Amino acid sequence: MTAIPAPQATEALAAPAAGTAAVTTPLPAGTATPELGASVLQMLFGLAVVIALLFACLWLIRRLSAPRGGGAAIKVLGAAAVGPRERVVLVELGEQVLVLGVAPGSVTRLHDMKRRELPLPADAAGIAAPAGKAFAAWLKQATERRNAG
Repeated sequence: MTAIPAPQATEALAAPAAGTAAVTTPLPAGTATPELGASVLQMLFGLAVVIALLFACLWLIRRLSAPRGGGAAIKVLGAAAVGPRERVVLVELGEQVLVLGVAPGSVTRLHDMKRRELPLPADAAGIAAPAGKAFAAWLKQATERRNAG
């Protein structure tokens, strides 16, 4: 190894003189340049991995937030609004039918009965009636019976 004298070393590091073009040096013959196809393939693979992770997280969230066990035993038969934020809801829980008062922050049991005691036109005729209309008719009939007795 030969040492370069100090004045020559500083001249080699200095910027090119005005009027001279910067010279680019070609890569050595053994160095491979990355191809466009390989770069695009690598990018698409990374994107596929990220999308697969998103779908896996979505599946996991749905799986963990699903109701456990008794969710199928509860069925909402109908509901009627009695105020801007209050509702009366008819809920079937096994053989029991509950009439619930629902307001922001509270649920109150108003009445309970057996399923066979519930007079619904859909049960008698075998035709599915809109739940809201059947419930409204039942609620009207129940309040009339309550007020009369």
